[in-house]
Amino acid sequence: MRSIQQFIGSFLLAAAIAAPAVLVTPARAQEGSVQVRIYDHDHHDYHNWDDREDHAYRRYLGEQHRAYMEYNKQHHKVQSHYWKWRHEHPDHD
Repeated sequence: MRSIQQFIGSFLLAAAIAAPAVLVTPARAQEGSVQVRIYDHDHHDYHNWDDREDHAYRRYLGEQHRAYMEYNKQHHKVQSHYWKWRHEHPDHD
């Protein structure tokens, strides 16, 4: 009888410890991935870097006949030129 009480006590303790992790995990999944915001110095505004922005960036590189390079590894002048181009080529929803 004593071992059953110890088992139940251990089970309740484990459930109490695990419950916050189980409840927090779905909330984090709904938030999505980490949001990256980039500041455009020339236009004094922020842009969210998401799939849509990545698609526009790749289109820009194609039009400029440039090989793909991650945005954050590009030279500052190329980044600045991209945002100038981007403001001239907005998304049309």
